[in-house]
Amino acid sequence: MNRRQFVLSSSLAVLAAARMGVARAEPAIKRLGVQLFSLPKLLEADFRGAIGSLAAMGYREVEFYGPYPFSAPEVVAEWRALAPQLGFNGSGFFGLTPAQARSVLREQRMAAPSMHTDLTTLQTRMGELSAAAHAVGATYVVLPAVPEGKRRSLDDYKAMADVFNLIGEQARRQGIRFAYHNHGYGLQEMQGKVPLQLILERTDPKLVYFEMDIYWTTAGGANPLEYLKTYAPRYRMLHLKDMKQRMRFKGDGGDPAQWIELFPYMTSVGDGVLDIKAIIAQARMSGVERYFVEQDIAADPLVALRRSAEFLRKI
Repeated sequence: MNRRQFVLSSSLAVLAAARMGVARAEPAIKRLGVQLFSLPKLLEADFRGAIGSLAAMGYREVEFYGPYPFSAPEVVAEWRALAPQLGFNGSGFFGLTPAQARSVLREQRMAAPSMHTDLTTLQTRMGELSAAAHAVGATYVVLPAVPEGKRRSLDDYKAMADVFNLIGEQARRQGIRFAYHNHGYGLQEMQGKVPLQLILERTDPKLVYFEMDIYWTTAGGANPLEYLKTYAPRYRMLHLKDMKQRMRFKGDGGDPAQWIELFPYMTSVGDGVLDIKAIIAQARMSGVERYFVEQDIAADPLVALRRSAEFLRKI
């Protein structure tokens, strides 16, 4: 090899190594999101300021939660009754129109690909819901929980799977997608069948998508990795939160009292015992598109969300 060839080969090797370094430096999650239920009081007080704080931490997407001005009246009334206990109101778009909320997000180079809502609104207000989703820029409308009275038996879950297919078809006609977010119930056998698995198997993959909450999945006695592997690519979104120590529901995870009992064990992503790196690695292989940090209860939400973002940027 002459001098010129040596210099050229060395330069190419350095360039290749540099490119590999850049590739390794890319975060596993390119557009990190946050479920806005993590900081409701701050958003109510100053939506633009809170969104700016999230953007400064590196968050690039948000997920709204209801109820919304167009939500079913009985749902709005339920939230209003809970407001004194919770210390905040149902969000909607925090006093803004969907278009105004989208404008605030755009100022910070952020987007809102997903909106949580309720079953009644999905069944009776799909037109208004889809219009709001399009206005705010959302692709997914998500049911965060099946009402307790509609999941008492395996037949209830079978009926709910059929309902999900109908909702998914209505959503598709409106140019959006319907997804179901699991809580901790439905993860243990009922009459010889795991209800969540039944829903996954009885729903049409072209109509019904899924959002996994890794905390509640673990609390319900299931393994997030196994569900992501077995049911790829049904899961398109992930709720990321961590556990201070591995905990299980005392019961079936079916009522809010059991959820509240495990709130104190929530912690920022990376500060707990869940194998976050492995879960995200599998999620990427399984086709997950969106990742939302969520910490339902935090003494200082901005500190908690910043710690999560800092950890996730490093993996």
